[in-house]
Amino acid sequence: MTNSDLGSLGSLPVHRRGYGAMQLPGPGVMGPPRDRDEALGVLRRAVELGVDHVDTSQFYGPDVANELIHDALHPYPESLVLVSKVGARRDAEGAWLPAQRPEELRSGVEDNLRTLDVERLGAVNLRLMDAGHDVPADQLVPLEDQLAEMVALREEGKIGGVGLSNVTLEQVRAAVETTEVVCVQNPFSLVDQHDLDVLDLCAGLGIAYVPFFPLGSAFPGMPKVSDDPRVVAVARRRGITPAQVGLAWLLALRDNVLLIPGTSRVAHLEENLAVRGVELTEDDLAELAG
Repeated sequence: MTNSDLGSLGSLPVHRRGYGAMQLPGPGVMGPPRDRDEALGVLRRAVELGVDHVDTSQFYGPDVANELIHDALHPYPESLVLVSKVGARRDAEGAWLPAQRPEELRSGVEDNLRTLDVERLGAVNLRLMDAGHDVPADQLVPLEDQLAEMVALREEGKIGGVGLSNVTLEQVRAAVETTEVVCVQNPFSLVDQHDLDVLDLCAGLGIAYVPFFPLGSAFPGMPKVSDDPRVVAVARRRGITPAQVGLAWLLALRDNVLLIPGTSRVAHLEENLAVRGVELTEDDLAELAG
């Protein structure tokens, strides 16, 4: 099965194989990278190999991922689309804390603009909080108020498009009634397909779907694509890696899927991006569906 190499974030054309910067900082997405030169090399090599969609956030580090992107790539290629996200912050111990109020969303966008040294971001995802978590009362902000602030930032020219992250089907439906949404970023992989209804809704509406954890959860003890026997069997038969099977499966699933697998190693980056040359057959897809 042949996959198109091109997708879009709203009006911005991008290749479907992008790069996510979350793994560039140190352990726990905190502090400087283990190997700064390697981290800079990953970013430069990504662009050399045609990546024009880089996903980041000010709270990766915090500050670290954006500073690395700036040091490696600024002045940026005209075709490079930088996408960030707001809605969270970090404390000194590395905890992920909500930052959901409209003024915090604005501050997050402005922090990204400052550290990346740009006047406009290609898109910014509003990351909503996980359901069921103990969220402080002042962080329980109506979605329409959050979207109003994101729309204001778009109208001011600070962001090119409004995206959503960590959202339910109902939240996507509510958001698109309010404004144009250019992308949705939710967890999804061959071993975690619970979000298929959101993916299908986005496909029908022409919204890019950007799966995080595309190779399964990064947390210990959670399912990983590379451990799935079906994936291992297809990889062995095709002479490719399990990661490439998992990424190729996502590209074959729907045309609106954009990939942003992350890594802090050049060799791993090259392996991920080589999925461009992987075409899964109908037999491969049937086996993976089994």
